Amino acid sequence: MPDPIPLRGTSLHDGVAARLRTMVFERELEPGAFVDEKALAQAWQVSRTPLREALKVLAAEGLVELVPHRGCRVVELTESDADALFPVMALLEGRCAGEAVAKAGDADLRRLERLHEDLERHAAAKDIDGYYRANHDFHSLVQQLASNRWLDRVTGDLRRFIRLMRGAQLALPGRIGASLNEHRVLMDAFRQRDAARAERAMHDHLMAQLAALKKLRRLRRRHAG
Repeated sequence: MPDPIPLRGTSLHDGVAARLRTMVFERELEPGAFVDEKALAQAWQVSRTPLREALKVLAAEGLVELVPHRGCRVVELTESDADALFPVMALLEGRCAGEAVAKAGDADLRRLERLHEDLERHAAAKDIDGYYRANHDFHSLVQQLASNRWLDRVTGDLRRFIRLMRGAQLALPGRIGASLNEHRVLMDAFRQRDAARAERAMHDHLMAQLAALKKLRRLRRRHAG
């Protein structure tokens, strides 16, 4: 159960929504799980009203869904959802990378280098959770450096659903090493200030994630069978 520190302030339901969102992304609330409003209200020392308002926010974002007579349930993405989502994100994130190369300054590039070093370190330690977090931070920074509010809006909206899968494809044997190599190609494109190459590299990186996810599904079915 989350830390029972009381939430206060004029934007109470915003604070509750932020906590709920984090629980969903960190899988403290698993896909398909129902939200226990009573338990959370007691833990966070808030009334059910701001909690329900927060759940409406997450429902509008597509992270939870209302089940009549049962409450709110965390959205569970299907295989078809993933198959349709990744190619769209590949196009969007590829565009982010291309625009970021054109706009990033030397200080921005150093920030990316530091995050890439984190990826190298987590990959060497075979730390899937650490690699996932650093990878999310890296992609988010590339999106930020693109500095295109319309691209940022649509990419940010869809990134929430990518986060629901929480890097499941990284569980595929050998995937962290392959992912790291894809990042090395991307970083080289940034260093060379090659926007077209960066766009292709990011696009291919996202599509490789989907390919790994599909392979992982097949392996799990084979083992289950």
